[in-house]
Amino acid sequence: MKKHPYLRAYMAGIFVPTLGLLAALAVFILTRLVFRVPVPLERSLIFPMALAPNLFGLWNVLYVWSGRRWPIGLHGAVLPLIMAPIGVLVAELVGILSFGAHSVTFFQQVTVPYAQIIPEVIGQDCAITVVYYLIWKYIIGALNRTLEI
Repeated sequence: MKKHPYLRAYMAGIFVPTLGLLAALAVFILTRLVFRVPVPLERSLIFPMALAPNLFGLWNVLYVWSGRRWPIGLHGAVLPLIMAPIGVLVAELVGILSFGAHSVTFFQQVTVPYAQIIPEVIGQDCAITVVYYLIWKYIIGALNRTLEI
């Protein structure tokens, strides 16, 4: 199985976020249709549905292309540092976020001051980095070994 290593790397990379997005979509549908929460589903899932699996796949292709110079877990832990700014930019462009002088407004309804957001973002970023490290080390690394890439 030596043919098409980049295609196999891409497919191994998109496995985890695709499964996660199916679960997220189920939660959004339940929230919107069953519990009647007015969540703008279309706008809030554009970034994850369109970009996250592709970024995971391309990130794994980059890992294989680079010759695996560093551990795959560390390589995966860098990905949220790239995805977060892209996600914020997309969220602002589609109207999910709007930045003010002293606060951020979500969905044009919830306003949160920067003083509350910054410590929370730092804590979440650390947790997300650890989760990405574990996903890449144990799941995507195992898929790469299974696919012999």
